[in-house]
Amino acid sequence: MDSRTEPADPASGSASEPKPPDAAAPASGRPHARPDDTAARPPLLRELLLVAGLFVVYKAGRLAAAGRTDEAFADAHRVWGWERSLHLPGEGAVQGALLHSDTLVHLANAYYATVHFPATVAFLVWLYLRRPAHYVWARRVLALVTAAALAGHLVFPLAPPRLLAGTGLVDTGQVYGPTVYGAHPAADTLANQFAAMPSLHFGWALMVAIGLITATRSRLRALWLLHPLLTLLVIVGTANHYWLDAVVATGLLCVALAVVHPPYRTATAPGRRRGHEPAGTPVRDLPELVGAGR
Repeated sequence: MDSRTEPADPASGSASEPKPPDAAAPASGRPHARPDDTAARPPLLRELLLVAGLFVVYKAGRLAAAGRTDEAFADAHRVWGWERSLHLPGEGAVQGALLHSDTLVHLANAYYATVHFPATVAFLVWLYLRRPAHYVWARRVLALVTAAALAGHLVFPLAPPRLLAGTGLVDTGQVYGPTVYGAHPAADTLANQFAAMPSLHFGWALMVAIGLITATRSRLRALWLLHPLLTLLVIVGTANHYWLDAVVATGLLCVALAVVHPPYRTATAPGRRRGHEPAGTPVRDLPELVGAGR
């Protein structure tokens, strides 16, 4: 009997060889779906009820702030003094630039009155439709910031600088229009005019920019920061807020972002160790969906 072993057929032996990690990848050339694209959207009715609930809480805060006029103006004098002690630039410098042109004043008032809420709603709607996991994260951050701000408005009622005598500032909304506030704060049933600190105008605008920068991949996404920057100049120039109102809003947002984690973290994809990448393939980290339920 011939004990020699016949050499293995190259054609049959190739089938038993291990396949490279990329062998199972689809050959269609279409990119893999990002985890956020396939995340389940929260029920729409529940989200609408949450928004309605926040609005009811805000209106309740407006009623609770009634009758605290003297306290609000006393706090306004304190804040004005704090800013001067900290050598912050005067709000009048920004307003003075606006008052050089009636058109600029009108644009600033219109921006303050019309951009704040619609821009935030558009931001959330886009995330809900295109980035569901990021939507959950952004909604939770905004809800946390808003709840903390409403609590601050009750604990520390604050008259805006446009109502504070001795500052030399003009109520641009009343003088030039348009305005969203009544002429007499105590009789204003639509808004709480003693809710200057923290500034939800600035806090929401900053979150919109951060959310879009986080959820998109455009090389120009940093330009979204122009929205909070312009909002800051508008709220100060129209004398609706102090500089410190924006500072406190930024602090609250930082706390909320530290508590509510974004849905993505950078992690190396399983099965693709850097040492096994084919030659010429750039090493990169792939996003992994985590923390979406936090």
